[in-house]
Amino acid sequence: MKIKALILAASLGLIALSSTFSFAETVWIDVRTLSESRRDNIAGDLRISHSNIVKEIPNFYPDKNTEISLYDNTGGRSDIAISALKEAGYKNLHNAGSIEEARKERGLTK
Repeated sequence: MKIKALILAASLGLIALSSTFSFAETVWIDVRTLSESRRDNIAGDLRISHSNIVKEIPNFYPDKNTEISLYDNTGGRSDIAISALKEAGYKNLHNAGSIEEARKERGLTK
């Protein structure tokens, strides 16, 4: 009986331990302007202009270890946003390039 209780306790401990490790999906952010996003966007992605990213991102993702991929038309504004986010302490950042490249990377179609 004691062995069953120990096995159960160990199993519950492992479940509790594994649940503390989050395997969250990547956050995708469109850093283009609102008008660009209205013409073409990926449903469900957050849109924050690259010039406002540092001010707005903590409202959505205060954890600076959040895995974030950014995209725009060419990747240039994503680079600017990534530099600003790095200065703000964010760590897991990826420039996905253009919106088309972001779709391709995720296996999405337009």
